[in-house]
Amino acid sequence: MIRLLAIAFLMLFGGGAAAQSVSFPSIAVGSSAAGPEIKGWTYKPAGAGPFPAVILAHSCSGTTPHTDTWGRLLVSWGYLVLAPDSFGPRGTKAVCTTPRTVTHNMRVADIAGALDYLATRPDVIKGRIGIIGHSHGGSTVIRAAQKSFDLAKRGLAGGVAYYPNCNPAFDTGIDIPVLLLAGDKDDWTPADRCRQVVAGLARPDLVEAVYYPNAFHSFDSKARDRTVPGAGGKMHQLAYDPAAAPDAEARTRAFFAKVLQ
Repeated sequence: MIRLLAIAFLMLFGGGAAAQSVSFPSIAVGSSAAGPEIKGWTYKPAGAGPFPAVILAHSCSGTTPHTDTWGRLLVSWGYLVLAPDSFGPRGTKAVCTTPRTVTHNMRVADIAGALDYLATRPDVIKGRIGIIGHSHGGSTVIRAAQKSFDLAKRGLAGGVAYYPNCNPAFDTGIDIPVLLLAGDKDDWTPADRCRQVVAGLARPDLVEAVYYPNAFHSFDSKARDRTVPGAGGKMHQLAYDPAAAPDAEARTRAFFAKVLQ
């Protein structure tokens, strides 16, 4: 399955950035235990580099065409992209209906491993590594930004979290710059939970939070509007938002240009 996914990604990137299959260990950090060997893909801009880098954390659906879209976009901005697969090595394809199968803390160990892997690459600029994630991946960004994991020491400079499932009990220790983008009509990862996190931050100056009043979950994806099942069989609405999506993209580009300069 991993090989087939790698081939699919190579085909998707055939007209632009080349994709290369890579692997690296998941590393114990803070309260997160080490996971299995993690598979993933790197995508590079033209030229020898070195480049600033961005880790691309997939959603609860795993690596999908949405991952491809963002990988190509980030490469077009001049970043080397590492897209780890946190689910396949753990024996699952998706966790949208079973979110505890692979937790955000488990994925933080994968991010630590990704950072250490990128630090070995001569085509990556040391200390200029960011992370972006959507939904489950956005929640992973928020968790990875916590002081208790101290990923800044591994070179993590900042993160962008799209519609994360914020947790006021665990996520108020953010200690790197974060751009948080959420929709007020999101019925899967409610924006009000993020507002609670932001209100309780020890370092509120580090977080820029943007709430789009008419946006649902997955507001940046141009896949057809639909409802999908989550945990407990509850249905959730996904919808592209033509106002929120380009604004969020512009803010993301500006954020990375600032923190990874």
